[in-house]
Amino acid sequence: MRGGLITFDKVWKTYGVGEARVEALAGVDMVIDRGEFVAIMGPSGSGKSTAMNIVGCLDTPTEGRYGFMGVDAGRLDRGRRALLRNLYIGFVFQGYNLLPRTTAAENVELPLIYRGIPGAERRKRAMDALAKVGLTGRERHTPAELSGGQQQRVAIARAIVTSPTLLVADEPTGNLDTARSHEIMDLLAGLNEEQGLTVVMVTHEADIAAHAGRIIGFVDGRIGSDQLRAEAEVA
Repeated sequence: MRGGLITFDKVWKTYGVGEARVEALAGVDMVIDRGEFVAIMGPSGSGKSTAMNIVGCLDTPTEGRYGFMGVDAGRLDRGRRALLRNLYIGFVFQGYNLLPRTTAAENVELPLIYRGIPGAERRKRAMDALAKVGLTGRERHTPAELSGGQQQRVAIARAIVTSPTLLVADEPTGNLDTARSHEIMDLLAGLNEEQGLTVVMVTHEADIAAHAGRIIGFVDGRIGSDQLRAEAEVA
């Protein structure tokens, strides 16, 4: 398998049979290296969400190989894929998925509870993660006491509190206004540039994708374009 943090080698994903058969991915080759910030774009039905699910070890190819950190992750059983996700991947979604009756700090601590981290260490790591996303002083606020942008910052803090190798972001600004959207994208870009966090993001908005260093466009289950940001700006 070729090098790279993330590797697709002729990846196919098929749903249904007979006349209901749909090829969501059709022989995709793709390599994403450590430290990249990649935006995946495409219209509805283009395969971008299917590709994201495979990248995040939430789904597996029908054919071909998906490599993550040198492991053929597409052939792992469900339990081992879950372990891979828990150890190395953080997720941010369009919906913030915060527990409504718990504080920001308690929401951020959740992944650490699952890892069996002692309480004092959990709280320290949660506070550090909240500081990284600019929420010092908001640690004891519940989601209802936070704006949409602040809630997404809590969700990002929760995703990075375990120091993941990869951050997967699925339409992370979909519920935010323009100003808050660009604040969140500046935050993700900062985490990528300053901490070397690899970010793979799905978005349908060109101005959001423009924050990434590389933009991959999907069309009909295939990669239609793959450009570095500088190349895209020139074009």
